[in-house]
Amino acid sequence: MAQRIVLFVGSLGYLGFVPVASGTVAVAVVGIPVYLLLTRYLQLSWPAYVSVVAALTLVSIWVADRTDAILNEKDSRRNVIDEIPGFLVALVGLPCTWQVVVAAFLLERAIDIAKVWPANWIERRLPGGWGVVIDDVVAGLYTLAILKAVATYAPSWIGG
Repeated sequence: MAQRIVLFVGSLGYLGFVPVASGTVAVAVVGIPVYLLLTRYLQLSWPAYVSVVAALTLVSIWVADRTDAILNEKDSRRNVIDEIPGFLVALVGLPCTWQVVVAAFLLERAIDIAKVWPANWIERRLPGGWGVVIDDVVAGLYTLAILKAVATYAPSWIGG
């Protein structure tokens, strides 16, 4: 029973079993609503948002590690909980506009899929759930840096 619960959480309600682009589906179906819940509905302050994302990242590391053990795979494509912290990191401190959400979604997914250095190195070197989740956090940080630059130098592009 415990393994079923971990697999359910790690695959985000079995979204990880979608045959094509399961990580992208997981961000679209879970990541975007979680972001909107935290920012629009709960209206978390910047420090509270970062605290929630940090806690979610730590939980995701544990769940990703256990899920991969159950699936007997390293960074299984069915194990998609790692996608959520990466996406949420990409949005830290940015205005909550539809343009920002769409840009973060597209950029973070592209950077995560490309495994831009040091994400590829981290994924290979860090053990278990650490490598699975932190490479996505790196993609989120790259996305955040790009979007912060856009917000600073071309705010009209992102609805600012």
